[in-house]
Amino acid sequence: MKPRGFFRMTVWVLVALFTGLATTILDKGLPMTANAESATKAPLPPGEYAEIETSMGTIVCQLFPSSAPETVANFVGLAEGTKSFIDPRTGTQVKRPFFDGLIFHRVIKNFMIQGGDPLGNGTGGPGYQFKNEVDPTLHFDRKGVLAMANAGPDTNGSQFFITVAPTTWLDGNYSIFGQVVAGQDVADKISEVPTDRRDRPVNPVTILHVKILRVAP
Repeated sequence: MKPRGFFRMTVWVLVALFTGLATTILDKGLPMTANAESATKAPLPPGEYAEIETSMGTIVCQLFPSSAPETVANFVGLAEGTKSFIDPRTGTQVKRPFFDGLIFHRVIKNFMIQGGDPLGNGTGGPGYQFKNEVDPTLHFDRKGVLAMANAGPDTNGSQFFITVAPTTWLDGNYSIFGQVVAGQDVADKISEVPTDRRDRPVNPVTILHVKILRVAP
């Protein structure tokens, strides 16, 4: 399902990414640091951040709780292990860091990288769904947009994606809840790894840990 032109990409989004993507991000004055290491060592502006450590490097995203409060709370709760979910392999309710050890199960060069599926095949989730939160001031007008994947309106769960190019045709359909402020080069590299015909990396790219950073004013 590799994109071959705008029409093919649009079809792919409406069908395959009926599992995820959202809006255009206006400039909020966020620092665009070259890599995650410098961002985590240098002072970050006040706010809430997700430090996504992967097997290919670290990506740091500033979260937007004012624009998508339920989405951010869900992501943070799953990341920190404070929000319970249904383990799809056992059917039991558990509470542990959700994203640790999951893979980026779908990556497309010049488009996006997608993860957060406990089954690793695009069909898994936390055992619940919640409504879209679409802020009309946010858009997919740049790379580094962090948004929820979904299977249609109000079917958000745990799958998320990070764009590696502007994708404005996604505006209004997905919940944007953050922006990469460091490690965009890592996301770009992940998007370029060899994949099979279903856009799954041939060699797994793993989310090692998601750490939530809170910077006080």
